[in-house]
Amino acid sequence: MTTQKIAVETNVSAPVDAVWRAYTDPEAIMHWNAASDDWHTTAATVDLREGGAFSSRMEAKDGSMGFDFAGTYTRVIEHELIEYTFGDRAAKVEFLPEKDRVRVRVTFDAETTHSVEQQRDGWQAILDNFTRYVKAS
Repeated sequence: MTTQKIAVETNVSAPVDAVWRAYTDPEAIMHWNAASDDWHTTAATVDLREGGAFSSRMEAKDGSMGFDFAGTYTRVIEHELIEYTFGDRAAKVEFLPEKDRVRVRVTFDAETTHSVEQQRDGWQAILDNFTRYVKAS
């Protein structure tokens, strides 16, 4: 059985090095990595190399729940591509420079607990927060 892929993307009006840095810097990740205002990322680690690990601690602001989003980088091409696995799933982040912006496309394996729409909406909301963060930086 083939795993369904879901893709989300955003356009960021900034140079690719700034977009890359915001996406991969643990301090920056803690500012934008949440799907809604009632969640936040309280800790993040990044070892940005093939075989390196990453982790983001995501928690509800009211303290009612939290989880670690963690995995291993499988391919890294600076300013172009990040591929990683998390559990038995995989994801790819493409940085596609265009005229005066960078298109960031994230493609990930769907899971079976939530609907495709819920997953797409959640990952898109995080990417929208990322865009707002870079714009404000």
